Amino acid sequence: MEQKLRVKRYDPENPGAAGYQDYTVEVTDTTTVLDALLTIREDMDGTLSMRCSCRASICGSCAMRVDGQAKLVCKTRISSVAPNGETVTIDPVGNMPVIKDLVVEFKPFWDKMRAVTPYLQPEGDVPKAEYFASDEDMVHLVGVVNCIQCGACVSDCTVLEVDDSFLGPAALAKAYRFVKDPRDGHQKDRLEDLNKPSGVWDCTRCMQCVEVCPKDVDPMGRIMVMRDMAMETGFNNTSGSRHTESFAKSVKKNGRLDEMKLAVDSMGKFNIPALLDSAPVGLRAMRKGKFPWKGHKSSEPDKVKQVFEKIEGK
Repeated sequence: MEQKLRVKRYDPENPGAAGYQDYTVEVTDTTTVLDALLTIREDMDGTLSMRCSCRASICGSCAMRVDGQAKLVCKTRISSVAPNGETVTIDPVGNMPVIKDLVVEFKPFWDKMRAVTPYLQPEGDVPKAEYFASDEDMVHLVGVVNCIQCGACVSDCTVLEVDDSFLGPAALAKAYRFVKDPRDGHQKDRLEDLNKPSGVWDCTRCMQCVEVCPKDVDPMGRIMVMRDMAMETGFNNTSGSRHTESFAKSVKKNGRLDEMKLAVDSMGKFNIPALLDSAPVGLRAMRKGKFPWKGHKSSEPDKVKQVFEKIEGK
């Protein structure tokens, strides 16, 4: 069966010629996207550049965007993305500079990984023997340890598309691995650093990192846990923590969210510069008729309160 692929091409020596190139290859029901790309490179166009290695979903080298979503192409069958023979479009992963064709520069990825201090920092003197951890503690960390650092989550992170200073889901998942390790003696220091701008509070919970992760690491879930841990540790004087508390109080009281109070509480009542910065957003909301002048309450606030009481164990 013939299958058409549209592959993004980019040559740094001729950047003006960047675009898509079409190829037609013979495939079967078991042909992967990587198989098809290798056929193109080996038999049709030796100038095509890409990364691949293990072909077993272990090394993470072959992450690419397939029809707009990051995937490991070694485990993605053509038949799963184009069941009816549709053209398959292949791009390099997003949010990282392209070097050539489907090859990207991973330096920003590794810089952010290093920024979270990705190694154990035991308290006190260097141990004379190995540290032991309970089976329960380590089983809990298996999910995040399974990360193969392929960059798929970084590729499709919607925050990184607009703010490249954000640490990103991969680095924050790595941070969680050490924050939750009982052998590490610097949990509070780690949480303090992660509580700063570009850390755990910058995630918008879009779920993209969860959706594209090939190893079910659940980066967003790890970020949410670290937010709770930061607040429980006492790091509450941030816009993120105030946003969380205001959101919960508002919904519990009214049954619905009070957007006006949420914005003021999040930034701080006396944080005049931040409030002024948000004024254009408010003006645009007014023009669109979305500014809640009178506020609003749920028609059944008691039911909402019951949910809170159940969660809070009252």
